[in-house]
Amino acid sequence: MDILWLGALALLLTGYFALAGFDIGLGMLLPALGGNQEGRDRVVAAMAPFVLANEVWLVAVAGVLFGAFPAVEGEVLYGLYPLVVSLLVSWILRDAGLWFRRRADGRAWRAGWDWTICVASYGLALSWGMALVAMAGGLAGPVIGLPGLAGGAVVAGLFALHGWTFVSWRLPGQVTGARRTGRALLLTACAAAAPAAALLAALAPWLLAHAAPDETLSVLSVMILPLTPVMVGAQVWVWRTFGPRRAADPTPSFF
Repeated sequence: MDILWLGALALLLTGYFALAGFDIGLGMLLPALGGNQEGRDRVVAAMAPFVLANEVWLVAVAGVLFGAFPAVEGEVLYGLYPLVVSLLVSWILRDAGLWFRRRADGRAWRAGWDWTICVASYGLALSWGMALVAMAGGLAGPVIGLPGLAGGAVVAGLFALHGWTFVSWRLPGQVTGARRTGRALLLTACAAAAPAAALLAALAPWLLAHAAPDETLSVLSVMILPLTPVMVGAQVWVWRTFGPRRAADPTPSFF
């Protein structure tokens, strides 16, 4: 049973990196990709239908950690406290920027929120990279240091590549001037998820040793696992509905 829940955690965490990686990457590239206000509107419109569906995977990761690996969650939250705060603040600011950037007219208003999205997206990518490095080191050293910053730079680079590929697939030739296929997007998704997958593979024995009792895992399986196909099905629906054949509104209000 513990192996089943480790597989569920691996699926959810790598799924989050593969899916949310492109919207974080697009946020990082927003000033460079957009060029002007209309271009930035198109970039935000391209990722808008996917953002909330992508974030559901992170919420599910937290739920699995809390229910199936409670001791791990406690250690991670305590050991990574500064990075957890950084992740939450960056997440809130990035989403606030997406929601508020077109809630009022004015060049300064939109430009301010666009830069908020950009900076907060960098905060998310760098924080995730540093968190992965710290967990790979057993939370033994400082969570913020040169190795962590190097890991953050790698994750940020992978997310940026994934975001660039996504917008080239979603809006072929309209923003980046390039056209990318679904296969290219799948490859960059795998690249974005690779750091999380490598970490989970390295920590698998430790995670299994800290799993909840089998009785608890059995109850959780009955309550939660039947919802997994629903979540995956909803994700498939979003991607089929908002693929490159459906043009994005050039002036969205996000939702």
